[in-house]
Amino acid sequence: QVQLVESGGGLVQPGGSLRLSCSASGTFFRISTMGWYRQAPGKPRELVATITSGGSTNYADSVKGRFTISRDNAKNTVYLQMNSLKPEDTAVYYCNLDIIFYNSPRPNSRWGQGTQVTVSS
Repeated sequence: QVQLVESGGGLVQPGGSLRLSCSASGTFFRISTMGWYRQAPGKPRELVATITSGGSTNYADSVKGRFTISRDNAKNTVYLQMNSLKPEDTAVYYCNLDIIFYNSPRPNSRWGQGTQVTVSS
């Protein structure tokens, strides 16, 4: 069994910053790609950023230059530093981890529980 725990969401004023964290615990071999997604009310879930095990990153155009994804493999944790936040960044943010178990070489996708980010004055 694998547990994902997210933290760091909250209410922030436009222009402010937040840092999200997502940590995985349990028994597994390693984690390949880690990512963050978000879902605003009435909209589909969308990709925010991903980071591979090698450190390559990918960002949605809407967050480039403002958000930074990083990972700490020793802690099985992925972070999302969000700066210059805008009201349109308001959403529930979900982490997604591709976990590789000892008995299977194929990654298994796991989602965090979601954390609310609200950008408002």
